[in-house]
Amino acid sequence: MTEPKKITPPLTDADVKNLKIGDKVLITGTLFTARDAAHKRLIDLLDKGEELPFELKGQLIYYVGPTPPKPGQVIGSAGPTTSGRMDAYTPRLLDLGLKGLIGKGQRSAEVKDSIKKNKAVYMAAVGGAAALIAQSIKKAEIIAYEDLGPEAIRKLTVEDFPAIVVNDCHGGDLFEEGVRKYKA
Repeated sequence: MTEPKKITPPLTDADVKNLKIGDKVLITGTLFTARDAAHKRLIDLLDKGEELPFELKGQLIYYVGPTPPKPGQVIGSAGPTTSGRMDAYTPRLLDLGLKGLIGKGQRSAEVKDSIKKNKAVYMAAVGGAAALIAQSIKKAEIIAYEDLGPEAIRKLTVEDFPAIVVNDCHGGDLFEEGVRKYKA
């Protein structure tokens, strides 16, 4: 069993090129959260020529709408949401320098092409492990769209946040590879 690869955002092209489908990854540093409502607002800002609430270049977005924290917690359960809901917005954000996406489920062909073109990576966080994932989140701060509640954009400080590479910048797709192996 191979050791997980440790990564620290912001990521460079070289960091991303080193990641291959099936790699286990531990992320330490900053992640940003955003779901579909926040993504729509980000695109609306871009359409108006306005600045985004955080710098995209080299960053990772985690698709999560965490539950409220209990007393003494930084964040409540923080499991991934279905990534396909962000597919309409993702290529544009990748074109602007976003390097990584974290969620669950498969991505569209357009998103996979954009990941390859922009030297980015899509990783899965394990659904059903929301409480465990929350333990790797050391700080959570709302930085935009507080009115969206759990879907507000947050800046997370994480330590050894676990993920698995699903789509790499080399065109690999872990879901397709799994099907190929099963059929063989």
